[in-house]
Amino acid sequence: MKTRLKHPPSQKLTPLIIGAIGVVYGDIGTSPLYTLKECFHHGHLPAEPQAIMGVLSLIFWLLVVLVSLKYMAVILRANHNGEGGILALSTLAHRSAKSNHKPLIVALGILGMALFYGDGVITPAISVLSALEGVSVATPYLNHLIVPISVGLLVALFLVQRWGTGRIGNWFGPVMIVWFLVIGFLGLIQILKTPGVLYALNPIYAVKFFTHYHKFSLVVLGAIVLAVTGAEALYADIGHFDKKSIRISWFTLIWPMLILNYFGQGALLLETPAAISNPFYLLVPTWGVYPMVVLATIATIIASQSVISGVFSVTWQAIQLGYLPRMRVVHTSKHQRGQVYLPLVSYLMLFLTAGSVFVFQKSTSLAAAYGLSVTGIMFITTLLTVELSRTYWGWSWLKVSAVFGGLLLIDGILFGANLLKIIEGGWFPILIALIVYTIVTVWRKGRKALTFDHHPQPSLAEFIHFVRLTPPARTKGVAVFMGNDPEAVPAAFYVHFKHTPVLHETVFFLSIVTKTIPKVHPAERLKIIPLAEGVYQVIAFYGFTEVPNLRYILANVYKNLPTFDIEKTTFFLTRNVPVFTKGSYLKRWREHLFIFLMHNAMNATQYFKIPHNRVVELGIRFKTFL
Repeated sequence: MKTRLKHPPSQKLTPLIIGAIGVVYGDIGTSPLYTLKECFHHGHLPAEPQAIMGVLSLIFWLLVVLVSLKYMAVILRANHNGEGGILALSTLAHRSAKSNHKPLIVALGILGMALFYGDGVITPAISVLSALEGVSVATPYLNHLIVPISVGLLVALFLVQRWGTGRIGNWFGPVMIVWFLVIGFLGLIQILKTPGVLYALNPIYAVKFFTHYHKFSLVVLGAIVLAVTGAEALYADIGHFDKKSIRISWFTLIWPMLILNYFGQGALLLETPAAISNPFYLLVPTWGVYPMVVLATIATIIASQSVISGVFSVTWQAIQLGYLPRMRVVHTSKHQRGQVYLPLVSYLMLFLTAGSVFVFQKSTSLAAAYGLSVTGIMFITTLLTVELSRTYWGWSWLKVSAVFGGLLLIDGILFGANLLKIIEGGWFPILIALIVYTIVTVWRKGRKALTFDHHPQPSLAEFIHFVRLTPPARTKGVAVFMGNDPEAVPAAFYVHFKHTPVLHETVFFLSIVTKTIPKVHPAERLKIIPLAEGVYQVIAFYGFTEVPNLRYILANVYKNLPTFDIEKTTFFLTRNVPVFTKGSYLKRWREHLFIFLMHNAMNATQYFKIPHNRVVELGIRFKTFL
């Protein structure tokens, strides 16, 4: 039975709304910096009234359909025990899907995650670049400093990640509220000067745009989609901010202010077509350009921070689900779950983000790369929700077609439009996604192959039967044997007992099981099952957004079993030693990649913070039959 969390009245809802404005909407909130300018970039589209009105109408209705209807009304319903995001959605869809659909759902989930990494790299680069490009409006002589200053800010941004976002996160909401009010006010002033721009609210202008500019309509669509970048964050962050706070903040502040600014830029272009060089900053009075650059830079850093934190969170979930090798994870908050910092991921993102700034130099060049990853994630999200609506929500095909038919068509067209920009820069997120997808698939197949390569391990039932028939010699002390499969004897115990057929006085077979749900209820966390005299099976269950805590597990074992003494405990672990084979199913480069990942994965001793002086590691050589 599902329980619905009840949120108290306004005194607790208000902080959630302010927090959502700062964390959830940073990306989509900074899109006006570059979206309208990109629609007329490269001269594909003339800055004439008909084109301006058509683009504004398309932006307005895309925000209505894709954000207000698709995400707010439909996608936010698809929460997995209160958690959102592409991995949470794919695991939820996988649980209820037909068996022949499951492999496809897993592949879509991994592909969506891979595309999210491209989004995470490009967002900080394009956001900071577009904010600092406002300097050229006031002083063109400083253009040569934009790239180095951008890289410097990005380096600083990634270096502070190790301290977490808890403290500075408290400032995100108020700063972004100021940002939205300022951009909305600037747009409103210009609209009052040219009120005729509001006719673009009529969808007929969007239809006329396609009939009049059909040659360039797909190219322009690839730029217009930049207005909805960050929409996936609405769904990914429902675990931290409930649906109500996300919806209220969107409809009362974010959406109105975005529309005012976009239409204000359009009104400026109707009056001064030459302002297309940078319509966002040309809305600002001359005296306010530099303060606006500062505010925009802060806003884009907040937007970047939100995406970076999202990448850390997705990586942590992927590790828990077995999609990626173990790596060092730092939990930056003692009070709030989910705030994690992964040093390796941070340094890789810094390298790729700074590199993209040096390679592309301008936000207009990065914009071509940006839309592809975003539209790809949105398309996959819709596909997974279609499967979910059929198998989990029990919708009829008629209802599914009515709700998702048009959304799939729009997502498909937008994704196709961005495929046209592969040569201009779309190759960049595709390359990142391809690398991540390859690593994930090779790692998953390799880990699965280990199960078949090891010597057959007896089941727990077979071992207990053997112990009862022929009781082995016992020695003093407590031994913990860690294994992956709760149904089988851990490999470490199998190897140890094969060569030294002696049992410790107290033996624990410990398995840490990650379930395909975000959180496990504390009452269902731990199972301690007596198997024989002094032999116990301990199974600890965790959700894929939770942190396995070995000290917590042992403390509860000690509480339930007073004879257990942590100080006299020896942990037996296996260390897999991969070797090459001639008859590998996998191509040699994939085999090399898997062995490289195995050698560099964090071992269980470090990962679970087991005292080194209490650990015995048993090496097992295996062949990589993948």
